[in-house]
Formats: sequence, C-alpha cells, structure tokens
Amino acid sequence: MLPDLTQYLWIAWLVLALLFVIAELVTLEFTFLMLAAGTLLGGLGVNLLGGPWWLQVAAAAAVSALLLFTIRPLLLRVLHRGKERALTNVDALYGMGARVVAPFVDDLGSVRLDNGETWTARLSADTPAVGVGVGDRVRVVSVLGSAVEVSSSPQPERTSDDG
Repeated sequence: MLPDLTQYLWIAWLVLALLFVIAELVTLEFTFLMLAAGTLLGGLGVNLLGGPWWLQVAAAAAVSALLLFTIRPLLLRVLHRGKERALTNVDALYGMGARVVAPFVDDLGSVRLDNGETWTARLSADTPAVGVGVGDRVRVVSVLGSAVEVSSSPQPERTSDDG
C-alpha cells in the first residue's frame, strides 16, 4: 500500500518557492520572483484551502503568468527609470575620439581610439587627407567591418583636469 502523499504537497510548494527565490537572487530580473509568488499564492494557497493537486498546479501557473505579464514589466520600468542604455561593443565606438598614429595614404591610416584600441581607419568623404596628420584628433563616424571611418574632430582635446 502506498501512502497518500498529497497531504505533504504543501512542503513541495514551499521548497519550490524557496528554489525560485534562490534563482531570483542569481538573475535579478524579477522572473523567478514572480514564479515564487505564483507558487505561494496559487499552489500553496489552493493547497491550504483543500483543493486537489491539479487545481493547485493550475492556480500556481495562472497566478505566475498573471504576475509575469502585469507586475514584472511595471517593476522593471520603475527599476530602470532614468537610466540611459549602456552602449557596448561596436555601438560604443560611434562618436568616440581618436588620435592618428599612422599617416593616411590613399584614405587609409591607423588611429588609436580613446579606449586604447588601435584600428585601421578610413577618412570620411568630408575630411581632406591633407588636413589630417599623425597626432591629430579625429572622431569615429561609423564602423566598416574591421575598420572605422573617421572625420576631423571639432571638439577641443580633453585634459586630465577637465573632469
């Protein structure tokens, strides 16, 4: 004879909610927090009211889905309010300053970007090759595969005491 394990289902709901909370602490995106709340409110709530196991699972899934699609977007919007999107990889290169380290010959040269990387560079159409020499400041206009397109920089060079 097998014992009726449904009387201990409340323990499974608590353990599942605890696992979701631990996963949330790793991800910090409110997804697992919504699943934990759905588990506690739906699954454990229906269990404590005496509902069958299939109703507990359905209630946990419904409450979790409701929280994921209603509360989570609001929480994320409040959390990220006032923050600018952080540019990374190639997107961060647009508009970055650079210094010419090799002369431009046939519109190809080499520049050292302000982030320390050295790139092959092409001059933009509006920049004359004779106006840009080694040591001059330029600005990245676009990224062309493994090269950057630069134009002469109208901004004054920053010094360390500018902030």
